[in-house]
Amino acid sequence: MYLPSRVASVATVAVLAGGIAVAVPSLSQAAAPQAAASSTTEVSTQGSRSDLSDPARKEIAMKLVSSAENSSLDWKAQYSYIEDIGDGRGYTSGIIGFTTGTGDALELVTLYTSRVPDNPLARYLPALRKVDGSSSHAGLDGYPQAWKAAAATAEFTKAQDDLRDSMYFDPAVNQAKADGLNALGQFIYYDAIVMHGPGESSDSFGGIRAAALDKADPPSEGGDETAYLNAFLDVRADAMRAEEAHSDTSRVDTAQRVFLKNGNLDLNPPLKWAVYGDQFEILS
Repeated sequence: MYLPSRVASVATVAVLAGGIAVAVPSLSQAAAPQAAASSTTEVSTQGSRSDLSDPARKEIAMKLVSSAENSSLDWKAQYSYIEDIGDGRGYTSGIIGFTTGTGDALELVTLYTSRVPDNPLARYLPALRKVDGSSSHAGLDGYPQAWKAAAATAEFTKAQDDLRDSMYFDPAVNQAKADGLNALGQFIYYDAIVMHGPGESSDSFGGIRAAALDKADPPSEGGDETAYLNAFLDVRADAMRAEEAHSDTSRVDTAQRVFLKNGNLDLNPPLKWAVYGDQFEILS
């Protein structure tokens, strides 16, 4: 999705507000996501009683993001998704909206090509490097068709899973655990980093977290979990409204805040929410 600080490159380690280092893959690290994940700073889970990495909860997280990104709970159907949604980021594609304009599509195709050199997307690497940071389609004729062809292979779907985890899911969940947050807070961090990207600018995940820490203490510092998450969502909603493409804050207001208001800090089903006016539920 959106990586505001990545137009130039991806840093190996992003030091988020509060001084906690979270690993973010460079091109070489992305080729070995398991190693990248294992290199993240060890965090304490003290105070966190529920874990979004649990397979059942991770499945819920994927469905929640898909409801916002693709208006569907069938997140596995999104490996082949690709279109230009007119947000200035070029083509948006795959399970979390990898984009040609913000660098993570380039990261993904690079990772895929390192594993499968002869693939339908490899020939687009030079063009992807050139359009990074823009909405341009220059040199990308046939790219959507090539993406769909690649998405029919197990190797490309595995690459999407691996980059999602090493770039977004694992850093977000690890940071949330370090902040003493349970599964809902871990998801709130994950959804934020998917949309806003890692980094320390005011419109990135690190900047949003830093502003939230100025408003409330997280549980790891003796604060109330619900109060802290409300502060985080307040700051995130402000960041969303500041950008026209993300100005609809329903994925916060009628989804995450609903779970928070209900006291469902463990993100246990049944869950009912709405995004962009569409109603969704997970019953078990």
